[in-house]
Order: sequence, then C-alpha cells, then structure tokens
Amino acid sequence: MMGDTGQIFIAMMLYMAVVIGIGVYYHKRAGESSENYLIGGRSLGPWITAMGAEASDMSGWLLMGLPGVAYWYGLSDAIWTAIGLLIGTYLNWLFVSKRLRNYTVIANDSITIPDFFSNRFKENKKVLMTIAALFILIFFTVYAASCLVTVGKLFSTLFDVKYQYMMIAGAVFVVCYTYVGGFLAESASDFMQGVVMFFSLLVVLIGGVSAAGGISVVMENVRQIPGFFEFFGIAQPVLTEGVQQIGEGGQPLFGDAAPYGLLTVISTLSWGLGYFGMPQVLLKFMAIKNPQQLKMSRRIATIWCAISLLAAVSIGIIGRALYPGALLTQSSSESIFILLATSFFIPIIAGVVMAGILAATISSSDSYLLIAASAFSKNIFHGMLKKDASDKTILYCTRATLIVIAICAMIIALDENSVIFTVVSFAWAGFGATFGPIMLFSLFWKRVTRAGAIAGMLSGGGMVFFWELVLTPMGGIFSIYELFPAFVTSSLFILIVSMLSKVPGADVLKEFEAARRISLGS
Repeated sequence: MMGDTGQIFIAMMLYMAVVIGIGVYYHKRAGESSENYLIGGRSLGPWITAMGAEASDMSGWLLMGLPGVAYWYGLSDAIWTAIGLLIGTYLNWLFVSKRLRNYTVIANDSITIPDFFSNRFKENKKVLMTIAALFILIFFTVYAASCLVTVGKLFSTLFDVKYQYMMIAGAVFVVCYTYVGGFLAESASDFMQGVVMFFSLLVVLIGGVSAAGGISVVMENVRQIPGFFEFFGIAQPVLTEGVQQIGEGGQPLFGDAAPYGLLTVISTLSWGLGYFGMPQVLLKFMAIKNPQQLKMSRRIATIWCAISLLAAVSIGIIGRALYPGALLTQSSSESIFILLATSFFIPIIAGVVMAGILAATISSSDSYLLIAASAFSKNIFHGMLKKDASDKTILYCTRATLIVIAICAMIIALDENSVIFTVVSFAWAGFGATFGPIMLFSLFWKRVTRAGAIAGMLSGGGMVFFWELVLTPMGGIFSIYELFPAFVTSSLFILIVSMLSKVPGADVLKEFEAARRISLGS
C-alpha cells in the first residue's frame, strides 16, 4: 500500500490506535463491577453525555446514509427526515432525560432499560423485562449490522479490498475495544468521535461548496433535475435493474418528479418519534452524574444535531451537482461523502476526514453491542436463568454475549449491496415503536399498568414487522414509514389495556409521585 492510499491508511490507523488506548485506559474501572461496565457508575459529565448520546445515535448513517438519500432522491426525503430527527432530539432531552434519570435511581437503581420497565411496574415474574430484552437483542443486532456495512463500504471503497474482508476487520476492531473498556470507554470515545464527525462534516461541506463555485451554482445545477430541490416533490432516477441510466452528454437520467404529499411528510417527520425509545440515548440520560446538568447537555446536543444534519443533507445535494453520474446505484450513492473527501483534500487530511465515518460507525456499534449484550446477561441470564449469578459471572456473560451478537451482525452484513439507510430505518422503527410509547407513558402517566406495558411493547414491535413485510409491498398509503402506524398502535394498546386492567398498586404509585416531585424540584 503506497502513495495517497497509504497516507489515508496511516491517518485512520492512528485514529484507531487512540480509540484502543481509551479502551485500555478504562479497562480496570470497567472490570470492577457490572454497573461500571454497563452504565459507568452514573459518572458522566454534561459534555460527554451530550456528545456521546448524539454520536452513538447518528452512526455512519449520518455521514453515508443521509447524504446518500439526498444524492439519490434530492432534498425532500432527506430534509424532512432531518427536521423530524432534530425535533425529536430536542423534545427527548427536554421531557424525558431528567425524569428518566431520577426515576431509574428510585426504581431500585435500574441500570438497563429492561431493568427500569420491570422495576417500574414491580413485576415478580420478569415477563416485561424479558420481552424488552429480546426486542433489544433483535433490533440492536440489525443496528450493529448497519454499522458493519458502513465500515465495510468505507474500507473497500478506499483501499479496493473485498468488502466482506473489510467488514469483518472492522467488526473485530469494535468488539476488541468494547470488550475491554465497556461503557466508560464507549462514552469517552463517543465524545471524541462526536467531535471528529462534526469536523469532518463541516470540512467536506465547505470544500464541496468551494469546489462547486458557490451555493448559487449548486442550486442552479440541481434545480434542473425534476423534483430534486423541492420540499414537496421527489426526484425519480431512471433505473434498469437498479442502475441509473446515462443519457446523451453523460448526464444521468431522471423521470418526472413524484409528489411528496402531506401524509409522506408526516411519515418522514415521524423519525423523530424514534428518539423516545432509543436505548443508546436513554442510557446516556441515566448515566449522567448530576441531573441538573442535563439542561447544558440538551443545548449542546441540539446544536450539534442541527448543524450536523444540515451539513449531511447539503453534502448529498452538492455531491449530485459535482459528480452527477459517478454513483449509479442507491447503494453506491452512500459513498458520496467518501468521494468528495478524497477528491478535495491531500491524503493525510482525507484520512482524518475519513476517520469521521469510522468514528460514527464505532461510536454507534460499540453502544449497540454493549446494550444488546447487557440485555441478555443482566436481564435474561441473571434475571431469569441464573438469579444467584455473581457480579463477575454477569460480567463474563456480557462479554461472551457481545462476541456472539457481533458474529450474528456480521452474517447480516455480508451483503455488500445493503443500503445503510434502509437497514437503519427498520431498526429505528423497531425501537421507536417498541419502547417509545411505553417510555412516555411510564414516565408521565401513573395509571399505566404492567399489562398495558406488555401489550404496548408486543403490538408496537409486532406492527413494525407486519407493516414492513406485509403492508408496505402493497404500496399506496401503506408505503408510509412503519414507525408512525406502529407508534400509534402501541400507544392505543397501552391506553386501552391499562384502562381495562386493575389500577397499579400503592407502592408503584408512590414511586411515580416521588420521581415526579424530584424531577420538578431538581
């Protein structure tokens, strides 16, 4: 490996060495207890809480998936998704963060999301906890697979090495440092990775605008594509077997713009609903040392999110103006960030920018693997199978489960034609519909019951699968994003079943009021 590619490789390897160093640094503290390994002993500061939550949430999807959507379909789908995510981010920090942080301490010091739900409803038979843990295992395995697709595409594009080899190498790296350092390493590195992602997006955005000759030139070029630069229209690439066709003059062909109606806008905005059920974000709320610092975290997270999302969408638009016929499949369009970065900058700087994608991937995949592993070890193994297991045994089980989940994710990610945006959207809908409604009801409605919680989880998670696999292929109204109908379904089941079932016990109501008073007073 020589020349430009070698310099890019060196820059990225130096970055990976820093991440490994963070894992080694936190190894001793992580191994002291399962609480330290899984939630860091509730010791995070406001900056790490904010940046860690956003970096682990956005993942490589922010630098590859979202720009790819903008490059392929134009402004509407990408910008409405970004707006929905920004609104959801702010509301989640505003309403959920403080109440959840205080409630998890009161509810028997819960350190995982399934723990919280189980303790919140004082269940003896851990049915609710088991259901929550199983859904986490399923959806986070899919989520982790999307991260491995990202790292596989990144390295195979840069170094012209077979995708599968690069995907597996990335998976091994992530597993190694997460295995060693646990939640503290993951959170500390997420802070650094959030900074790198932010820097990379801004640098590529500025470089793209400069190379295109200014914003006005970009807009003039893309407006020539039907529906490309519209809020209520969407571009339609002319495809043959999934490949966009090229017309005279070497320009890619587009058909007439398709409408982007109000129902589609609502559907796309519903991405924001997913935040209320995202375990990787909710755990950061739970792990902050001082709940009073969550206001600062909210401001940091919202500003980071707003700028990053706008930059990601803009990069896709600029990429279509600069390289209109370079990426001719939806899967390959997700490499537009890589194409721009390697075209604008000297190799060593390009390597640092490429580390932004690596940062995004690592910051998410480590969270996904760790939370999924903890769901099994803490909530199924310890909660159901071996209740007398020692803390060290739980820790060993967590690490072993982490490896197994990573292997399953690698199997899912073997297909190099996977579209990152599609994989992420399914897992996002799964978490949003399974945990989002019951999280909100649990925190803000004391009348919600354990039966209602179970019904809400099962109906929300089940509807995601049913809508995506059965109804979406029918088209028409059924083509809306599955999160919206599944979220509504889950909420209705929670409300109806709770009203039909017995009022929660006095101890449950007492804890609810205690959490409410603390949150209002803190």
